[in-house]
Amino acid sequence: MSDIIQLLPDHVANQIAAGEVVQRPASIVKELLENAVDAGADKIQLIVRDAGKNLIQVVDNGIGMSETDARLAFERHATSKIRSTEDIFKIVTKGFRGEALASIAAVAQVELKTKQKETPVGTNIYIEGGQFQFQEPVQTVEGSNFSVKNLFYNVPARRKFLKNDNVEFRHIIDEFQRVALAHENIEFELFHNDEPIFKLRKGGQMQRIVDVFGRKLQPLLIPIKEDLGWVDLHGYVAKPEGAKKVRGEQFFFVNGRYFKSAYLSKAVQEAFEGLLQPGYIPSFFLYLQLDPEKIDVNIHPQKTEVKFEDEALIFALMRSTIKRSLGIYNVAPSLDFEKDPKMEAFFSPTPSKSNISSPIPSAINVDRDFNPFSVEKTTAEERINLAELYQATEAAPSKINLFEDDDLDEDLFRLPNGYWLLNKDGQTYMLDLGRMHRVLMSSHQENLPTKKAGQSLLFSLEYHLNEIEKNKYKSIKKYLPDFGFEMTLAQDNVLRIETVPEALKESQVIKFLEKIFEVLEYRTEEDFYKYFEYQWIKLKTKSKFDFIYKTEVEQLVKDFIDLGFPQYTVNGKKCWLEVPFDDFKNKF
Repeated sequence: MSDIIQLLPDHVANQIAAGEVVQRPASIVKELLENAVDAGADKIQLIVRDAGKNLIQVVDNGIGMSETDARLAFERHATSKIRSTEDIFKIVTKGFRGEALASIAAVAQVELKTKQKETPVGTNIYIEGGQFQFQEPVQTVEGSNFSVKNLFYNVPARRKFLKNDNVEFRHIIDEFQRVALAHENIEFELFHNDEPIFKLRKGGQMQRIVDVFGRKLQPLLIPIKEDLGWVDLHGYVAKPEGAKKVRGEQFFFVNGRYFKSAYLSKAVQEAFEGLLQPGYIPSFFLYLQLDPEKIDVNIHPQKTEVKFEDEALIFALMRSTIKRSLGIYNVAPSLDFEKDPKMEAFFSPTPSKSNISSPIPSAINVDRDFNPFSVEKTTAEERINLAELYQATEAAPSKINLFEDDDLDEDLFRLPNGYWLLNKDGQTYMLDLGRMHRVLMSSHQENLPTKKAGQSLLFSLEYHLNEIEKNKYKSIKKYLPDFGFEMTLAQDNVLRIETVPEALKESQVIKFLEKIFEVLEYRTEEDFYKYFEYQWIKLKTKSKFDFIYKTEVEQLVKDFIDLGFPQYTVNGKKCWLEVPFDDFKNKF
């Protein structure tokens, strides 16, 4: 039998390896930004076109590369970061595998212009689909300029599975934020389709967080600081009012490297125990500094997983430090004896006897003529009423109407908690009228007006946008008038809201917009339109059921039964539950 095992050609092996390193445009952004940081740059520009599908360019003013290094950098396992096995256990740089540039060049057209400070001219290299094309001298500035064009042009199947520009660009912003937050001493700029998105100046950690996420986050931040010698923990957590239902503003860094950890996230969540509503996630920006030999970053090609030597101790440190800071800044519940009037009275000096007034005993009135054994005062009419009451208690339980609504029929009952009971076909169901109404409205959306009515505000509302929210607002701006919104964006990133949907209360406007921006994290504008339509229906439903007559409920139930009595809404929520009354009977 002939031999069947053979070595793969280099270009095939590189394309296979690229699948681990280059998953989407954001993967390239991460690798190139980290290389720029490792090169000692203090100014880094990221230029993106069409969400990175057609161009990703990173320009830095780092140390640059020589002709030989520039050519060798695109070979697999070529790196300047480590020399021996021992170096793996004390890594202080972002990259070290030597796989990134070779993987990127295998699935794109890559051009590099680089120059060192002491050399008169730089070098220009062009690689296409992993195949070296040319290298020539070029006049360029000190540092490196990487241009990655037409990603996955030679792997059409991979390019086809990329998401739309809005989603891919959101992933790019994620990677940009992670690098920028870890290096506040570096100036960062981000441009998308020639439009500036971020211009981050050098400064402190607080300044960098505010520049990335907006000024409205600043008053919510609480500093965290604890230095035990072998580990230094510092950073910020947001107050409970800054918590959200979706993940987004949760960042861990160790030695300047972003990482993910469900275990340490639990430590933060436990520190907020009792302060957050169920389902909400606190925002945090936490930085760890410790000996590189006590962590292992060589876990995954993405380098976002880290193993700690003393993970349990770091868990306890993080939880206790955050708890203490929440207490110091009067966020966690605490007893303040000086401000509590009851405690103040308890600990106040004992008053002198001259100031103490004698207590006045309570008056007790006694009917001395009352005889419990006398029946003379019980009239015949009263005895008859007592007999009727006795018979009523022995009879079968009646249907109690808590709301004194005489026209409620025997098949429909309103419960104190806002739900309703319906007897139908020998079964009893608990109904959620709001969800039933949304199902009915969704089934008749073609009959809904295309443009929703709005109500003008007496005084306009202002909402301060960060750069991410500004980008999201621009992507959905054309849809907003259809839902009753009228707003303008000022130069200082302040959104001035003049008109809101008729069903939306003024106090709900800002929260509603924040929710919309959260939903847009990784969704398309079309998804947003559908979601907004659903939210509008939900608002209308909520206002409709603030007060409702029984006749309206009857009509709603009838329409719902005609629709087929569906149990679930379009997003999988239950409209009704069957009440197991047979099980209740057995309990008696």
